[in-house]
Amino acid sequence: MEDRLRLQWHQVRDRLVAKRLLLPPEASLSLRIPGRDEMWFGGAGEDVPRRLAWNGRAGCVHGAVYAARGDVGALAVGGGAWGLLLADFGGRMPEVFDEQARHLGRMGPPAADAQELPAALAAGGNVQLVQGNPVCLGTTATRLALNAELFEKCAKAYVLAAASGGRVRPLPWLVRHVANGRLLKDERQARERFVQGLLPVESKGY
Repeated sequence: MEDRLRLQWHQVRDRLVAKRLLLPPEASLSLRIPGRDEMWFGGAGEDVPRRLAWNGRAGCVHGAVYAARGDVGALAVGGGAWGLLLADFGGRMPEVFDEQARHLGRMGPPAADAQELPAALAAGGNVQLVQGNPVCLGTTATRLALNAELFEKCAKAYVLAAASGGRVRPLPWLVRHVANGRLLKDERQARERFVQGLLPVESKGY
């Protein structure tokens, strides 16, 4: 399993770099190793990921996320150009698209450092700004890549609307409630799988 995850790290890193979704230079990517307090970790420009213990790294964004959210199997620190611009528009994007509510969930308030992440991520959201940098989460490596792409698309629409002074209407409460509920169900199942030392099942449907 460890070798499979190391290969996935390379595949996801290459995918996000090719789409310019691992900016700025200090951007990083990690994958949780099930059954261990360890992760495959590396910077966007590194060719070989390192196997590191995440437990006890409370000051590190990756360690803080894995400690706070047992459902998270992969995360990327650093996003695309539009995601980085979100910091100039309040740093928090409302849920305005169905797919956004279903897979990204509610964004917490911008975090000043890793210590503020547990509270910011308590609602189960899969994207968060920390020191102005987007942090995207996923139950699996594939889901992380999809979430990073989805976040950049939503951030572009939101930033353009906000910059032009347009009114941004969030989805109706009931739609958000149902979509968020399905997201939380996926996260609960992923958390149970990690406790068993297994990888989560990929989420395929809405």
